[in-house]
Amino acid sequence: MNLSIVIPLLNEEGSLSELHQWIVKVMAENNFSYEVIFIDDGSTDASWKIIQQLAAANPSIKGIRFHRNYGKSQALHAGFAKAQGDVIITMDADLQDSPDEIPGLYTMVTTGGFDLVSGWKKKRYDSIVSKNMPSKLFNWAARRTSGVKLHDFNCGLKAYKNIVVKNIEVSGEMHRYIPVLAKNAGFAKIGEKVVIHQARKYGTTKFGMERFINGFLDLITIWFLSRFGKRPMHLFGALGVLMFLIGLGSAVYIGAMKLYKLYHHEKAILVANNPWFYIALVTMIIGTQLFLAGFLGEIILRTKNNEERYKISETL
Repeated sequence: MNLSIVIPLLNEEGSLSELHQWIVKVMAENNFSYEVIFIDDGSTDASWKIIQQLAAANPSIKGIRFHRNYGKSQALHAGFAKAQGDVIITMDADLQDSPDEIPGLYTMVTTGGFDLVSGWKKKRYDSIVSKNMPSKLFNWAARRTSGVKLHDFNCGLKAYKNIVVKNIEVSGEMHRYIPVLAKNAGFAKIGEKVVIHQARKYGTTKFGMERFINGFLDLITIWFLSRFGKRPMHLFGALGVLMFLIGLGSAVYIGAMKLYKLYHHEKAILVANNPWFYIALVTMIIGTQLFLAGFLGEIILRTKNNEERYKISETL
């Protein structure tokens, strides 16, 4: 099978039929063998009913329905697990991503040598204040932090080799950072393609300004996980030892000064009245706690079980 098209969605009843027709047209024009996997992330409208109708009419349509809304990352995780195509395309269901871009993305993966190709919505039809400007700031920070030189991390239109999606773990709200996850997993050939961005035709956006706050918090998380996710002791242990040594040095200083004054028969102040006593005490306690945090992190990392992140109520 050439292509698996993975489409997460939430309350997109107005666009699904039109999107399906558009995808089928592109697949027929390019003679692709394909499957389309719709992941209904807890829609409360008629989205799942429409997916059932599409699947009944077209055997290439598959569906996954979540018991409730779990988020885009969980939807992509479920879609990636089900996908069987040589190349996996992800796109949004709101018709802002054009299926006409699929052949170009497919070619870049199959003949261009890329493990992953991300779309770049160079010309956007979103609000400048609520989306464009925050997106530019967010993408700049993501480039600087991750080292992945993409202009549009959050573009839903992406293409992957099958081996990539089977070897990355998309959880939380990490769908924004799939290229970073891929790079950390050893898939460093990441390309970018300018794609058409269309104005939303049906419904309303499911994302507000809070997604950018969450995005920056997730950026810190992905930075930490990429560097210390497999070895938390290297961070917490190192900081703990450093803090403990600062405290120990302060304690040695206090003791040395006390002995010095006693040896020279000078009047020495009480240890409890010496500010260095509190510096030593606090830093040694913090150092011990940081070291224990790293130690516990190592234990949890080695004993954790894969938790159930979502519940699927129906599949097609």
